[in-house]
Amino acid sequence: MSPPARPDADALAIVLAAGKGTRMKSDLPKVLVPVKGRPMIRYVVDALKTAGVQRVVVVVGYREELVRKELAGIPAVDFATQGEQLGTGHAVMMCREQLADCHGPVIIVAGDSPMLQATSVEALLAAYRENDAACLLGTVQKEEPTGFGRILRNAANQFVGIVEEKDATPEQRAINEVNVSTYLFDAQELLQSLDQLSDDNAQSEYYITDCPGILLEQGKTVLALPVLQQCEALSINSPDDLAAVEAAM
Repeated sequence: MSPPARPDADALAIVLAAGKGTRMKSDLPKVLVPVKGRPMIRYVVDALKTAGVQRVVVVVGYREELVRKELAGIPAVDFATQGEQLGTGHAVMMCREQLADCHGPVIIVAGDSPMLQATSVEALLAAYRENDAACLLGTVQKEEPTGFGRILRNAANQFVGIVEEKDATPEQRAINEVNVSTYLFDAQELLQSLDQLSDDNAQSEYYITDCPGILLEQGKTVLALPVLQQCEALSINSPDDLAAVEAAM
């Protein structure tokens, strides 16, 4: 008798890669800026594939033809186009077609995070199998959390939300556990939470960070797991960030 299929056998990854990266001082899409001689998105896709994720959807936008060409030779990589940049939640909305037939876990990561580790993705997939969770957030305990959204927990140490630094109280800013835009959702739970996203905010954008809270309000299980490594908090938004990542590598 063959073993039962694992719940993550149908795992899908969404890589957010539509941005221009104005501060990089390059005409390239940000995710194609080289890190140690390789486009940074290559490290992200490699980590996902090494972790056993078969299907990868890359959300493209700015100069999308270059990103498509770079990844054209990688098996089971699909693309979705975000024509207008209306936030991370909007980017994931562009993947509805691929999500519709997915009934396993969906990993969402940033294409400008070349320090993503396969072991961290594996840890999130394992936690998904062990818990009946609608959403898992991969978090980092960071000594210097400035600039990151803080993870809020209740007295029982359960996740209750994310507060962005600009909205945080002094007490919340002292929290060291941070969100680094690495998520795992049950595919169908993700789809229904996307339907309820609002752009009623200062930027008039849709944020994927609102989806965990939507699911929590519905009584679904949402867990924040500090399973990521310190290096995974290193994303690239400027030439200084690039230098820091190359030094860390």
